[in-house]
Amino acid sequence: MGLFDFFKKKPAPQEQEELEALEKGLEKTKEGFLSKMGRAVLGKSKVDEDVLDELEEILLSSDVGVPTTLKIIDRIERRVERDKFVSTEELDQVLREEIAALLEENQSADLQHAFAEPKQKPYVIMVVGVNGVGKTTTIGKLASQFHQNGLKVVLGAADTFRAAAVDQLKLWGERVGIPVIDHGMNTDPASVAYDAVKQGVEMNADIVIIDTAGRLHTKVNLMTELTKIKRVVQKFIPDAPHEVLLVLDGSTGQNAFIQAQEFTKATEVTALAITKLDGTAKGGVVIGISDQFKIPVKYIGVGEKISDLQVFNRSTFVESLFAKK
Repeated sequence: MGLFDFFKKKPAPQEQEELEALEKGLEKTKEGFLSKMGRAVLGKSKVDEDVLDELEEILLSSDVGVPTTLKIIDRIERRVERDKFVSTEELDQVLREEIAALLEENQSADLQHAFAEPKQKPYVIMVVGVNGVGKTTTIGKLASQFHQNGLKVVLGAADTFRAAAVDQLKLWGERVGIPVIDHGMNTDPASVAYDAVKQGVEMNADIVIIDTAGRLHTKVNLMTELTKIKRVVQKFIPDAPHEVLLVLDGSTGQNAFIQAQEFTKATEVTALAITKLDGTAKGGVVIGISDQFKIPVKYIGVGEKISDLQVFNRSTFVESLFAKK
């Protein structure tokens, strides 16, 4: 299957276009990773302690993070010990197998129906994340892809403390042709969420996406605000929100880990979207965050186009990361 599986299998050219966009988006990470790998094994015939030390440095410089890097190195050491001999030519394959296995263990399984019709209607997605990570743009791209697949979508502009966020979401709504519920700036975010879900129920919408304020000035205020939003939407749908999507900027590397820590303390995050991977050599952050937080990576952003927000597919991601020109 391709990166998406909608109501029917997409034509091969579209799958190929998405694959090319992914490989291009990961180019900076891949170039740094593979070139360093080449230098690490230069003149070596087998994976020894020196090669593993070099590999550790390479993973850390790609922002995989210390705990995950040590876990990967440990897996490879055990593999070398088990097989008695692993050549440097085999290292690429061994490494990609261990990274793919790690992603699978941490729930980042290949998603096939991320834009298909949900079983629960309306399916409520609450989107969280700090300002500047591409949160509102991610919502717009998600809404557009849902809409393209024949789903009714309602947006709630509940990031009411930043005028640009409300205006940007309204612009996306106009562009895509979907309703945006907003009360303007400095209004109660929970009341916006309430009206968005109410509208979703009344128009028999498939999806309601609620934007929330991107502030981390204190965890207490953030937690209170998000809890209030949850409480009001549950007046209409007791088990809503069905998904709490945390948007992280992949180009910030270790800072994305810190944001993930803060938001997972403040609310129950159920899925991740990691954006801006096309502008960074720090694509390893996808692996580290998935491993350390045990939250599935659902979407990745690899470019500016709407279709460049892709459903995360661990096997295709790993293959693209290791693909040689």
